[in-house]
Amino acid sequence: MKYAFLFPGQGAQAQGMMKDVCEAFLEARKVVDDMSKITGKDIAKLLWDTPQEELNRSDNSQLAITAGSLAVMAALKTKGIEPSAAMGFSLGEFPALYAAGILSFEDVSKVVQQRGSIMQEVCEKIAEENAGNAPGMSAILGLPPEKVEEIASKVEGAYAANLNSVKQTVISGTAAGLDAAEKACQEAGARRVVRLKVAGPFHCPLMQRAADNFKVALEPYTFADPKITLFSNVTGKKVTEGAPAKASAVDHLTHPVRWTDEESVLAEMIKADGAENWKVLEIGPGKVLSGLWGQTDFGAECPCTPINTAESINSL
Repeated sequence: MKYAFLFPGQGAQAQGMMKDVCEAFLEARKVVDDMSKITGKDIAKLLWDTPQEELNRSDNSQLAITAGSLAVMAALKTKGIEPSAAMGFSLGEFPALYAAGILSFEDVSKVVQQRGSIMQEVCEKIAEENAGNAPGMSAILGLPPEKVEEIASKVEGAYAANLNSVKQTVISGTAAGLDAAEKACQEAGARRVVRLKVAGPFHCPLMQRAADNFKVALEPYTFADPKITLFSNVTGKKVTEGAPAKASAVDHLTHPVRWTDEESVLAEMIKADGAENWKVLEIGPGKVLSGLWGQTDFGAECPCTPINTAESINSL
């Protein structure tokens, strides 16, 4: 059996996550302890004893989610389950880089810590500069992603940010840009629009300062060529070399997450090889990616299973 690992992004964090996994698997607990040593942050406390509001900060949630995903990976490895393909949603791309052998455990821990800190700092500055009128994000439900992209491209200060599924696209933008784009989407037949409670306008040009700072932070790190099949948020296609993966790690702070494209390319690969030979697993907290996969026309043929508890790991 071959396995495709899908790694969740920011927003999947929840207080207490992966505690039972770390209690059941020493290797998973070692991930938490090793990441604590590398980052100088008490990851166990972050995962299990941090109030939700504090955990939601980018500088905390990004480390916590990464630790949770890598802990599950370590537990699965004890059962002989390792990925033949990987992709991650936004932040989840970094556990995927580790899974593909592009970044070492130490480097991915340091890189995610720096990314979270940079994004938190920039979001706080954006909020301060736009007090009472801060940029943000909005989910558009019931319109095809290409239609939302078309609408956003015609509205100043609005950008298609997360192409989640055929039924859901998230836009980022200024407060005025979001107001105008939401109205245009509703007029075009959107079933619902939901302004999201997020720290900033992720995955659009408004995050350029974060991208510039992150590019500098990444300079000392070497990105190796992938050892397994890996897909990119920025291109929606396979990643074959380390250098483009490093460039995409920066670009994807200001570019949309082309998740629907990644899903399609992975599904085509699985179908060509025989769906009976593959299992698709969501590795880490939550089950958002499993839900998005289930909305596709290939989700029934090769379903995605959330793996985030000791019970779910032992069921494989």
